Amino acid sequence: MLQPKIEILADKYSLGQAAADHAARSLRRTLSNQGNARIVAATGASQFEFLDALTSAPGIDWSRVEVFHLDEYVGLPPTHPASFRKYLFERLIHKAGITRYHLLDGDGDPHGTVTKIGTELQSKPVDILFAGIGENGHLAFNDPPADFQVADPYLIVDLDEACRQQQVNEGWFSKLTDVPKKAISMSVRQILCSKEIIVVVPDTRKARAVKACLEGEISPMMPASILRNHPNATIYLDTDSAALLSPGVSTAP
Repeated sequence: MLQPKIEILADKYSLGQAAADHAARSLRRTLSNQGNARIVAATGASQFEFLDALTSAPGIDWSRVEVFHLDEYVGLPPTHPASFRKYLFERLIHKAGITRYHLLDGDGDPHGTVTKIGTELQSKPVDILFAGIGENGHLAFNDPPADFQVADPYLIVDLDEACRQQQVNEGWFSKLTDVPKKAISMSVRQILCSKEIIVVVPDTRKARAVKACLEGEISPMMPASILRNHPNATIYLDTDSAALLSPGVSTAP
């Protein structure tokens, strides 16, 4: 049975706004109920419109929000245009005025980072996690076949060629050989520990992965399919990314 709620919007801009409205409501509610919030932020081209709308949303006291992130390349300095730390500083942390953040340093001591940030991440529950779905079905940088069993909060993983080529196609790197072959990624089991998951997936190039993840077998070969096992996940699509879905696949039963 399909577990996530699915919302299909007209385009990536209305998708980003709708997902941001949802995230803002959840953040306000969490802050009101418990005084602080822990979130995990995603990066990549799919998150542009969403993060732009979210950081403009009113009524969120970002000083009480603590941020972790899903993944980071190994060996890439924070000054590189493709650095996810750079991305988050520019598109979320500085724009929102967030002061509590734990970013993954894959350029210095990635193994030490995995231990340090992982320990901090597991010290308290994550309230809301934002994610996307890769063209190869990856969730964070868990490429197929993903490990659904490992309990470590962060892993050092090998990136497959399809994942690396996506980074070139999105303009982050000029050629495949420039894309790092390893990354730090939040594990699948850790992602599923989040109280709520909001997934933002625009564009035609994601349509095949969306169909496979939502209608195919739940399998490590299509890592994001595991989201169907989460009790509080919402997947935001536009008409392009939803184009291959079977008729009637719009909301969970």
